[in-house]
Amino acid sequence: MKKILFIVITAMISLASCSNSAEEAPVAEPIDSTAIVLQNIASRKSVRHFTSEPVTTEQMQTMARAAMAAPTACNKQPWAIIAIDDRAMLDSLCAGLPYAKMLAEAQAAMIVCGDLSKTLEGEGVQFWIQDCSAATENLLLAAEAMGLGAVWTAAYPDQERMATVKKVLNLPENIIPLNVIPVGHPTGEDQPKDKWLDENYHLNKW
Repeated sequence: MKKILFIVITAMISLASCSNSAEEAPVAEPIDSTAIVLQNIASRKSVRHFTSEPVTTEQMQTMARAAMAAPTACNKQPWAIIAIDDRAMLDSLCAGLPYAKMLAEAQAAMIVCGDLSKTLEGEGVQFWIQDCSAATENLLLAAEAMGLGAVWTAAYPDQERMATVKKVLNLPENIIPLNVIPVGHPTGEDQPKDKWLDENYHLNKW
């Protein structure tokens, strides 16, 4: 990914140079944005090992912005995203969540929640789960694109895990934590997996 970003930055610099002195250099080749996006998707992985380098508030906000660009039923946007870089809060979550022990190393966490005050009514209320899951995947892809590592650990629908998150974050009754996502700079130990299986792909019929 760093190589791809280097190529993008190099291309942007080349374009800027061409605009300033068009006769000095040829126009740069167009950037293949499709390849960059698909490579980012393929490179995403669950990262559980982090360095001590901090995650900035700007990076956390970028991930949140990416999450909120997700599709949502009837544009209800029934999500609330909580960014955490406070060490005491990260440690409290780590102590109470059995499958989020990597929070001990992570320098931040992103928590995607459903806001039940913004959901559809009736049977449509459960669409918040799909909407917030789509938002989570956007967030994970944004983390990968920025050179960060992240891993989705579930809170919902486990009652004990949800209760832990609600208590640590003092969440109001209408806010349901879907997950807790430890975030940090990866050590490089975790690598992406090729999950393609022919048996899971069908064209036109089963």
